[in-house]
Amino acid sequence: MASLRIGVDSGGTFTDVCMLDEDTGRFSVWKLSSTPKDPSVAIASGAQDVISEYSDDDVNVVFFGHGTTVSTNALIQGRGACCGLITSDGFRDLLDLARQRRPHLYDLQTDKPNALVPRDRRFEVSQRIFFDGTVEREPSEKEIRSAARQLREEGVEAVAVCFLYSFVDKTHEAKVIDILRKELDDPFLTASHEVCPEFREFERLSTTVVNAFLGPVMKGYLSKLTPRLLEAGIDAPPFITQSNGGTITFESAVRLPVRTVLSGPSTGVIGAVETARAVGLKNLITFDMGGTSTDVSLVENGVPRTTTEAEVHGYPIKSPMIDIHTVGAGGGSIAHVDSGGLLKVGPRSAGADPGPVCYGLGNYEPTVTDANVVMGALNGEALLGGRMKIDREASLAAIEKMGEQLGLSMEETAAGIIRVVTANMARAIRLISVQRGHDPRDYCLMPFGGGGPVHAGRLARELAMERILVPRNPGILCALGLLLTDIRRDFSVTRRLVVESANLSTIHETVAKLIAEAKAWFEAEAIETGRRRTVASADMRYAGQNYELNVSIPDPANSDLFLGNLVDNFNQAYQRQYNYTAPEEAIEIVTFRVEAYGLVEKPEFEEDTEEGQDASAALVTHRLVYQPEMGDFIQSPVYDRDQLRAGNIVEGPAIVEQMDSTTLVLPGQVCCVDTHSNLLIREHAMR
Repeated sequence: MASLRIGVDSGGTFTDVCMLDEDTGRFSVWKLSSTPKDPSVAIASGAQDVISEYSDDDVNVVFFGHGTTVSTNALIQGRGACCGLITSDGFRDLLDLARQRRPHLYDLQTDKPNALVPRDRRFEVSQRIFFDGTVEREPSEKEIRSAARQLREEGVEAVAVCFLYSFVDKTHEAKVIDILRKELDDPFLTASHEVCPEFREFERLSTTVVNAFLGPVMKGYLSKLTPRLLEAGIDAPPFITQSNGGTITFESAVRLPVRTVLSGPSTGVIGAVETARAVGLKNLITFDMGGTSTDVSLVENGVPRTTTEAEVHGYPIKSPMIDIHTVGAGGGSIAHVDSGGLLKVGPRSAGADPGPVCYGLGNYEPTVTDANVVMGALNGEALLGGRMKIDREASLAAIEKMGEQLGLSMEETAAGIIRVVTANMARAIRLISVQRGHDPRDYCLMPFGGGGPVHAGRLARELAMERILVPRNPGILCALGLLLTDIRRDFSVTRRLVVESANLSTIHETVAKLIAEAKAWFEAEAIETGRRRTVASADMRYAGQNYELNVSIPDPANSDLFLGNLVDNFNQAYQRQYNYTAPEEAIEIVTFRVEAYGLVEKPEFEEDTEEGQDASAALVTHRLVYQPEMGDFIQSPVYDRDQLRAGNIVEGPAIVEQMDSTTLVLPGQVCCVDTHSNLLIREHAMR
């Protein structure tokens, strides 16, 4: 019986499936259109498609991992639950006051995102706990029950509870949750000490409210998906990816949906890291271009950059996540002419339905995909290995119509769309690299997603990056990442302490408490002892500062050197970030963190033996491709990626086609196939 591991990434346009046969080490991949009205339909269908390679009696699915955009889309579209909020007296309006910063300093017309809980569904309770844990005033049960009755009358589906300094003492929040559970009819209840037991009141409140807003949505979605998976023959405990790159059970995702807002993109970064590690590359800029958006991230020394705070569609979220920057630049991004007569691309997208003009599903506005079809970079007859028919004539008509508005030829208009979207993506990469002190020229660009390899050549030239590494199956790398991702849970608590010998025992006790919570989680998830791993760190700063750096906590066994090593770790991190240190200043810890991992066995990437440079066996046809650099259509060879072998060399201009993506090799570039079937692209002079 075959033991199968399946990973499915559900995007806005396509749903990607990757399957690993543990016995043979063979990967199978599949790609199909998403079903936005009910994503579970495409997920179950895609899983059935890959399982159908085996007869029913020969299949045992031992792992199912899933990346989703359900949380992200619900937050962006404002289609979450009807929520209520109970908070400390005097803090009812904190959601509106926020940090009193305008999103754009000089734009007086900028609108703030709507509060997820309107003011008339926010209730204050007379209670107070001070910063040191002193209880000044217990919450009134009468007030709590009164708020609960009003929330019931409002028909709320979820309630968030967030009190001042609950990260020091959770008693009051727990009391409210207990009463609400008795007073309300099966609501989704969430308290800040469960979601984010950390300081910074507004960010903690926002995170808790977002969790409540998404809870019923995630519960409803997974309640549909679970039976569909069972019907598809998948009875293994399913997992869902978090924003931090790890996975959690469906049950945990229902309790903490806020941790899944970057579910899909995070696993793409993990897949990129593991792919690059196999070939000895550690410094990457990942470039994930799908149908709706592009996600970029920076990986240094084999470790993705992470953050504990981010804004998603204007809503602050305080939760561990891979540092990913998203722009509205995907294959389905719609091109338009603005009121000033300038060509713009995105962020509005045609999505999966109706999709680009060439899909023939009712859209008549040209997209990035249509521009690539007109230029010949994409197959003008069919995609997805021939399963998705393409109407090139419709793309030509849409681009030509826009060209008339701009006073440009059809080819120039298509090339203009590509230039604009390339500039948008380059700006996103500069944001995560140049603006943070990293030179993109020191990194390898790894494109994936259906559109990444098509645009990687021009994007690398825009940023003067010397190397591009296209993985074996770029279109489904996020799904592959699900098979390489460990189970993970993050634990944290704010304890503000000066780093000095007088606080040494408190530091050790706080870390030990978090590790004990992690061990309890290991037991609850039935993770084997040999597969458990914990990593302790702390958010630290110089006393008086308002921002922290995350620093690894040294081994507490060496108590004599512990404080000195901790200070050294902080100073090294500070030097890297700001290029100076202040040895005379006191250092303090603000928040303690422990990452708990349930390690999964990583599949080995197969290696091929080199078979020489001649790639002619993989040549399938020639196609005219418009090359703006040369100002004309150039007859370009088209290669079948499945037929390319290690050592083969393809010189641009050329196209490499496969089921899940297309790679465009520009004039002056050379593409080499490595022993792991990746494509390494360089400028010809750097070959």
